[in-house]
Amino acid sequence: MNTVELNSTFRRLPAEDQFERWAEQTEPGFKFAVTLARRVTSFGRVEGVDAAAKTISRLGDRLGPVRIKVLQARDDGFLRLLLDSLEPTMRWALDFRHESWLDEEIDARLEERGVVRVDAEHGEADFSYLRLRNPPYSEDDLSAEAARIEALLTAGKDVFAYFRHEDEPTAPRYAERLLQLVSGSRGG
Repeated sequence: MNTVELNSTFRRLPAEDQFERWAEQTEPGFKFAVTLARRVTSFGRVEGVDAAAKTISRLGDRLGPVRIKVLQARDDGFLRLLLDSLEPTMRWALDFRHESWLDEEIDARLEERGVVRVDAEHGEADFSYLRLRNPPYSEDDLSAEAARIEALLTAGKDVFAYFRHEDEPTAPRYAERLLQLVSGSRGG
Protein backbone atom coordinates (compact mmCIF):
# COMPACT_ATOMS: atom_id res chain seq x y z
CA MET A 1 0.00 0.00 0.00
CA ASN A 2 1.15 3.52 -0.63
CA THR A 3 -1.17 5.38 1.75
CA VAL A 4 -3.04 4.98 5.02
CA GLU A 5 -5.86 6.96 6.59
CA LEU A 6 -5.19 7.92 10.21
CA ASN A 7 -8.50 7.90 12.08
CA SER A 8 -7.13 7.85 15.62
CA THR A 9 -6.17 11.48 15.09
CA PHE A 10 -9.87 12.36 15.24
CA ARG A 11 -9.79 11.72 19.00
CA ARG A 12 -6.48 13.44 19.63
CA LEU A 13 -3.51 14.51 17.56
CA PRO A 14 -0.28 12.80 18.58
CA ALA A 15 2.78 14.86 19.43
CA GLU A 16 4.85 16.34 16.60
CA ASP A 17 7.62 13.82 17.12
CA GLN A 18 5.20 10.95 16.41
CA PHE A 19 4.43 12.43 13.00
CA GLU A 20 8.18 12.77 12.39
CA ARG A 21 8.73 9.11 13.32
CA TRP A 22 5.95 7.97 10.97
CA ALA A 23 7.55 9.97 8.14
CA GLU A 24 10.98 8.48 8.87
CA GLN A 25 9.62 4.92 8.95
CA THR A 26 7.94 5.00 5.54
CA GLU A 27 9.26 4.82 2.01
CA PRO A 28 9.41 7.84 -0.30
CA GLY A 29 6.06 8.35 -2.01
CA PHE A 30 4.04 6.97 0.92
CA LYS A 31 1.24 9.31 2.08
CA PHE A 32 -0.66 9.64 5.34
CA ALA A 33 -4.20 11.01 5.17
CA VAL A 34 -4.84 12.60 8.56
CA THR A 35 -8.27 13.05 10.12
CA LEU A 36 -8.33 16.35 11.99
CA ALA A 37 -9.14 16.14 15.69
CA ARG A 38 -12.79 16.75 16.51
CA ARG A 39 -11.98 19.39 19.13
CA VAL A 40 -10.88 21.69 16.31
CA THR A 41 -14.32 21.89 14.69
CA SER A 42 -16.73 20.71 17.36
CA PHE A 43 -19.85 22.53 18.48
CA GLY A 44 -19.86 24.81 15.44
CA ARG A 45 -16.59 26.50 16.32
CA VAL A 46 -13.25 26.54 14.56
CA GLU A 47 -10.30 26.59 16.93
CA GLY A 48 -6.71 25.52 16.56
CA VAL A 49 -6.74 24.59 12.89
CA ASP A 50 -3.45 26.44 12.36
CA ALA A 51 -1.81 24.64 15.31
CA ALA A 52 -3.10 21.28 14.08
CA ALA A 53 -1.80 22.03 10.57
CA LYS A 54 1.62 22.87 12.03
CA THR A 55 1.73 19.55 13.91
CA ILE A 56 0.47 17.50 10.97
CA SER A 57 2.94 19.18 8.60
CA ARG A 58 5.75 17.38 10.46
CA LEU A 59 4.98 14.51 8.10
CA GLY A 60 6.69 16.56 5.39
CA ASP A 61 6.40 15.01 1.95
CA ARG A 62 4.56 12.03 3.48
CA LEU A 63 1.52 14.21 4.20
CA GLY A 64 -1.48 13.45 2.01
CA PRO A 65 -4.86 15.13 2.40
CA VAL A 66 -6.29 16.20 5.74
CA ARG A 67 -9.88 15.09 6.30
CA ILE A 68 -12.19 17.16 8.46
CA LYS A 69 -15.42 15.59 9.68
CA VAL A 70 -18.21 18.14 9.74
CA LEU A 71 -20.85 16.62 11.96
CA GLN A 72 -23.33 19.46 12.36
CA ALA A 73 -26.05 20.71 10.03
CA ARG A 74 -25.26 23.38 7.48
CA ASP A 75 -23.97 26.63 8.93
CA ASP A 76 -22.59 29.05 6.36
CA GLY A 77 -20.80 31.13 9.00
CA PHE A 78 -19.02 28.05 10.30
CA LEU A 79 -17.99 27.08 6.77
CA ARG A 80 -16.62 30.57 6.09
CA LEU A 81 -14.57 30.48 9.31
CA LEU A 82 -13.32 26.98 8.55
CA LEU A 83 -12.30 27.74 4.98
CA ASP A 84 -10.57 30.95 6.08
CA SER A 85 -8.54 29.02 8.65
CA LEU A 86 -7.19 26.32 6.31
CA GLU A 87 -3.52 26.40 5.33
CA PRO A 88 -3.72 26.94 1.55
CA THR A 89 -0.68 24.80 0.74
CA MET A 90 -2.24 21.66 2.26
CA ARG A 91 -4.81 19.36 0.69
CA TRP A 92 -8.13 19.46 2.59
CA ALA A 93 -11.14 17.13 2.29
CA LEU A 94 -14.39 17.95 4.08
CA ASP A 95 -16.44 14.97 5.18
CA PHE A 96 -19.93 16.41 5.61
CA ARG A 97 -22.10 14.10 7.70
CA HIS A 98 -25.38 16.03 7.46
CA GLU A 99 -27.42 16.11 4.26
CA SER A 100 -28.02 19.87 4.54
CA TRP A 101 -24.50 20.41 3.15
CA LEU A 102 -25.42 18.82 -0.20
CA ASP A 103 -25.68 21.97 -2.25
CA GLU A 104 -24.03 23.31 -5.42
CA GLU A 105 -23.32 26.62 -3.66
CA ILE A 106 -21.26 24.76 -1.04
CA ASP A 107 -19.42 22.89 -3.80
CA ALA A 108 -18.58 26.20 -5.50
CA ARG A 109 -17.14 27.60 -2.25
CA LEU A 110 -15.03 24.51 -1.78
CA GLU A 111 -13.75 24.69 -5.35
CA GLU A 112 -12.71 28.31 -4.87
CA ARG A 113 -10.36 27.14 -2.12
CA GLY A 114 -9.18 23.90 -3.72
CA VAL A 115 -10.95 21.92 -0.99
CA VAL A 116 -12.72 18.67 -1.89
CA ARG A 117 -15.85 17.03 -0.59
CA VAL A 118 -15.16 13.45 0.54
CA ASP A 119 -16.55 10.98 -2.02
CA ALA A 120 -17.17 13.64 -4.66
CA GLU A 121 -15.97 12.86 -8.15
CA HIS A 122 -16.28 16.35 -9.56
CA GLY A 123 -14.43 19.57 -8.93
CA GLU A 124 -11.30 21.34 -10.01
CA ALA A 125 -8.99 20.20 -7.19
CA ASP A 126 -6.06 18.01 -8.20
CA PHE A 127 -7.16 15.13 -5.97
CA SER A 128 -10.15 13.10 -4.84
CA TYR A 129 -10.75 11.49 -1.46
CA LEU A 130 -12.86 8.33 -1.49
CA ARG A 131 -14.04 6.36 1.54
CA LEU A 132 -15.39 2.90 0.76
CA ARG A 133 -17.50 2.21 3.82
CA ASN A 134 -19.99 -0.52 2.88
CA PRO A 135 -18.40 -3.97 2.82
CA PRO A 136 -18.56 -6.65 1.69
CA TYR A 137 -17.28 -5.86 -1.82
CA SER A 138 -17.72 -8.38 -4.61
CA GLU A 139 -15.42 -8.60 -7.60
CA ASP A 140 -18.03 -6.63 -9.59
CA ASP A 141 -18.13 -3.96 -6.87
CA LEU A 142 -14.35 -3.63 -6.92
CA SER A 143 -14.34 -3.49 -10.72
CA ALA A 144 -16.87 -0.64 -10.59
CA GLU A 145 -14.70 1.21 -8.05
CA ALA A 146 -11.65 0.63 -10.25
CA ALA A 147 -13.50 2.18 -13.22
CA ARG A 148 -14.48 5.18 -11.09
CA ILE A 149 -10.88 5.64 -9.94
CA GLU A 150 -9.56 5.16 -13.47
CA ALA A 151 -11.78 8.02 -14.68
CA LEU A 152 -10.41 10.29 -11.94
CA LEU A 153 -6.81 9.33 -12.72
CA THR A 154 -7.41 9.95 -16.42
CA ALA A 155 -8.69 13.41 -15.48
CA GLY A 156 -5.30 14.05 -13.86
CA LYS A 157 -6.33 13.66 -10.24
CA ASP A 158 -4.45 11.95 -7.44
CA VAL A 159 -6.85 9.52 -5.81
CA PHE A 160 -6.82 8.65 -2.12
CA ALA A 161 -9.19 5.72 -1.49
CA TYR A 162 -9.70 3.96 1.84
CA PHE A 163 -11.76 0.93 2.82
CA ARG A 164 -13.65 0.49 6.05
CA HIS A 165 -11.65 -1.62 8.46
CA GLU A 166 -13.38 -1.50 11.83
CA ASP A 167 -15.46 -4.69 11.76
CA GLU A 168 -13.40 -7.33 9.94
CA PRO A 169 -9.85 -7.30 8.59
CA THR A 170 -10.96 -7.37 4.96
CA ALA A 171 -9.78 -3.87 4.01
CA PRO A 172 -6.20 -4.86 3.08
CA ARG A 173 -7.45 -7.59 0.72
CA TYR A 174 -9.94 -5.22 -0.89
CA ALA A 175 -7.27 -2.55 -1.27
CA GLU A 176 -4.80 -5.00 -2.84
CA ARG A 177 -7.40 -6.20 -5.32
CA LEU A 178 -8.48 -2.67 -6.18
CA LEU A 179 -4.85 -1.71 -6.81
CA GLN A 180 -4.47 -4.73 -9.10
CA LEU A 181 -7.58 -3.76 -11.05
CA VAL A 182 -6.52 -0.13 -11.44
CA SER A 183 -2.90 -1.05 -12.24
CA GLY A 184 -4.05 -3.64 -14.75
CA SER A 185 -6.20 -1.13 -16.58
CA ARG A 186 -3.26 1.31 -16.70
CA GLY A 187 -0.83 -1.31 -18.00
CA GLY A 188 1.41 -1.66 -14.97
